[in-house]
Amino acid sequence: MDLKLNDKNVLVTGSTSGIGKAIAAAYLKEGATVYINGRDQARCDATANELASQFNAQGKVKTAVADLADSAATDALVAQLTAAGGIDILINNTGIFEVKAFEQISDDEWMHYFNVNILSAVRLSRALLPTMLEKDYGRIVNISSECAIKPLGQMVHYSVTKTALLSLSRALSELTKGKNVTVNSVLPGPTWTEGVENYFDSLATKEGKPAQDLIDSYFAEHEPTSLLQRFVTVEEVAESTVYLTSNRAMNGQSLRVEGGIIRAL
Repeated sequence: MDLKLNDKNVLVTGSTSGIGKAIAAAYLKEGATVYINGRDQARCDATANELASQFNAQGKVKTAVADLADSAATDALVAQLTAAGGIDILINNTGIFEVKAFEQISDDEWMHYFNVNILSAVRLSRALLPTMLEKDYGRIVNISSECAIKPLGQMVHYSVTKTALLSLSRALSELTKGKNVTVNSVLPGPTWTEGVENYFDSLATKEGKPAQDLIDSYFAEHEPTSLLQRFVTVEEVAESTVYLTSNRAMNGQSLRVEGGIIRAL
């Protein structure tokens, strides 16, 4: 299937590892030019070189280094990208998560979560959407979470920001009426990433149990409604994201890639 992405410029935020890196790889498979984003130049360069070699995509993998929690840094990045030819597809993947008791989350932590998980997407969408509308082509996907619909008590701040991303996506899609521009969300379920692996390693140390035992029992104990009964892979999230940007009829949508955890029609 030709997804018609060969000539597109794609910015994937938070793409030096995990879901973002897999999304970047998926777009490279489709022949797109992909910008790797992160805060550290060395990590961005390493990821770009790795993907360029893996997919024989020299010249099609570029870097876009910026801390998207910083408005001035984001403005500078947008100027860089505009001068280089602009962005056709924006994947707002940057995000942070932490398991923490609600009563221990301070105001400063709440603001930090909103700044990273929400305002990073707001800043880039605000800067890039007008040009997409003007040239009558563009795609924006906000990577949310199944926590947006099924909030978790142990990650209240994370869940709330992911719900806000759904509202942002739907509101922005209303601005695209009659245009070849779409704004959608992807809702991954528990996905096996480096961050999740580190979480289980820390939990194993804390509880004095083998990490593999905690992993093996996770879905039976914490996600019994999952039909998949395993972690989603980053490749599964990536493939769904790429497909979503190939189909103009999918606009204002929230695509669940969560293995059936959410019991809803």
